[in-house]
Amino acid sequence: MQRSLPPLNALRAFEAAARHLNFTRAAEELGVTQTAVSHQVKVLEARLGFRVFRRLNNVLVLTKKGEAYLPSVRQAFDLLSESTETLRGGEDVRTLTVSVLPNFALRWLVPRLSDFQRQHPQLDVRLFTSYRETDFLREDIDVAIRLGDDWPGLSCDYLFSSEIFPVCCPALLTHRPLSSPQDLAGLTLLHVFTSPDDWPLWLTAAGAPDIPTDRGPKFDSYALALEAAVHGCGAAMARTAFVQAELDSGRLVAPFPLRLKRSQSWYFLWPRNNAARKIALFRAWILEQAARSREPLEQETRPRRAAR
Repeated sequence: MQRSLPPLNALRAFEAAARHLNFTRAAEELGVTQTAVSHQVKVLEARLGFRVFRRLNNVLVLTKKGEAYLPSVRQAFDLLSESTETLRGGEDVRTLTVSVLPNFALRWLVPRLSDFQRQHPQLDVRLFTSYRETDFLREDIDVAIRLGDDWPGLSCDYLFSSEIFPVCCPALLTHRPLSSPQDLAGLTLLHVFTSPDDWPLWLTAAGAPDIPTDRGPKFDSYALALEAAVHGCGAAMARTAFVQAELDSGRLVAPFPLRLKRSQSWYFLWPRNNAARKIALFRAWILEQAARSREPLEQETRPRRAAR
């Protein structure tokens, strides 16, 4: 039986353009020019005998027939992708390999991972921690979580920003009350090797730039510095994503309201053109978790109504 199918490149152009509703972004994803995407869409429309896109106030939108056709095209690509992974090795379909920075894994991802496993028991997560850039192909990585602001050649989703602020255990304040940032001069400051500028930046923003920051214990991770703070070793500089549980439980307190936003944020990354279902499932889950993590900070920064 001979099948009457449109060209594969035309279908890929249509699916990408429909997802972005933008020919330029579709071209970037597919690694071709905007003109090539436009041409392939015209080839598809000529083959189908109807238009799949139209312009509405200079905005690209799907026609009714385009909307009706899109689900079948997406399903076909999903099935083809999963079949390809199955033939490459059944383990690839059942296993999701995640590369993440060590602190993020320990302080944010791992405590939430059981929820993903409960929702998707058919998938096994392999978690690798690394500080270096991810080579998805060479390292056989499906997705990554990194701190940064520019991800050329990759698809990315914003998770949340990175704010820094001092924390300490409540018992420490009974002996050395902190009424202003200048009072930190009387406390031991705990440092993280990989972020040596945290204390100088925050103290400068808080109006206490003269407090020395060259003394005090140094740790190779935020996790260790925060644990030392819990046990009364001094005041540590925390990142919002890594310390919320301790703040909620009262094991740590933030004596000052200033949270200094860093220039880089946390992002979820995956290779362009990889539409594997396992990536889509993990992406949907982690975006939901990230939205929940942003809620406490948004509530703190949301303007409050004046009492009447």
